[in-house]
Amino acid sequence: MRMPYVNSRLAPMGTTIFAEMSALAVATGSINLGQGFPDTDGPEEIKRAAAEAVLAGHGNQYPPGAGIPELRNAVAEHQKRFYGLDFDPATEVLVTAGATEAIAAALLALLEPGDEVVAFEPYYDSYTACIAMAGGVRVPVTLRPPHFRPDLDALRAAVTDRTRLLLLNTPHNPTGMVLTRAESEAIARLACERDLLVVTDEVYEHLTFAPRHIPLATLPGMRERTVTIGSAGKTFSFTGWKVGWVTAPPALVSAVRSAKQFLTYVASGPFQYAAATALALPDAYFTTLRTDLRRKRDLLADGLNAAGFEVFQPDGTYFITTDISALSDKDGMEFCRELPERCGVVAIPNQVFYDDTEAARSLVRFAFCKKDEVLAEAVERLGRLKG
Repeated sequence: MRMPYVNSRLAPMGTTIFAEMSALAVATGSINLGQGFPDTDGPEEIKRAAAEAVLAGHGNQYPPGAGIPELRNAVAEHQKRFYGLDFDPATEVLVTAGATEAIAAALLALLEPGDEVVAFEPYYDSYTACIAMAGGVRVPVTLRPPHFRPDLDALRAAVTDRTRLLLLNTPHNPTGMVLTRAESEAIARLACERDLLVVTDEVYEHLTFAPRHIPLATLPGMRERTVTIGSAGKTFSFTGWKVGWVTAPPALVSAVRSAKQFLTYVASGPFQYAAATALALPDAYFTTLRTDLRRKRDLLADGLNAAGFEVFQPDGTYFITTDISALSDKDGMEFCRELPERCGVVAIPNQVFYDDTEAARSLVRFAFCKKDEVLAEAVERLGRLKG
């Protein structure tokens, strides 16, 4: 049923599936493996940096519109340290209220009504809403199990004279696919040949197992046409702080800022100082993060396999996509709504990430960014499905 008063572009969106499933987890006392947030905080020194910033009065009032210089410098240094990319922190870095605002501001700034946006399906639900709010037309290219590799011929065929930009996400939520160098280079050639802008959501850049993440902006011809989006939330386990950023050439940063200033204007003042401290953590932090997540992935994957799910092993992020066909003839939405009562675990139906919902009818996503003991308990509960 159409919601009253909501404009026609947003009316189909309804309440986000994450709110619905998280509320269901609370109501049933279930383990929430649906919404992608860790159940432990990040490093103590980063929490102390935030507290010290508050107590010192740093960022308690409006920070600069582009973000505090300390964080913009830290983002530029991060891009140089890990990827060899040089960005001017004064003109090529913009701090945002998380990656979600960065995505919204980029699409609102760069799209004209009717422009087509090509994106890999399934896509994070905010992409759909942000394209709609910008008046764009989304054109999906479907990733299919078991490996969810992009069909590069289909991608090329999806680009028309009306295509304005490619909206990419690597490492990819919800499938855990990480673009290979060959795939990234093919996408870069297409973008250059067709003179397309690229908005690339790389918030899971440090949450990869194999292959390593390759930023699109590092490839020939891409730096000048790419808006790269990053975030502190996923890498440092402070999702509630909502500190994100954009790196891009000055003209693109200026365009994104023109929209961003009328969304939140500024946000997360003291947390910006803490995020700057986090980005300077030694390499050992990032190595340990990957090692710990790989162990958690394998723990949950083994349990899901034993419970009767078909598991599609992810190369990145902290999500596992599964097929429920061996356990149920119901679709993923109905399965997930019943799962808390059946065994006390909450998951997300992948159908909500697709335009072609039939392509994801039997696919369900679980998050493994939880304590080992929580994952072990979830695995024990999921084992009841075979009983």
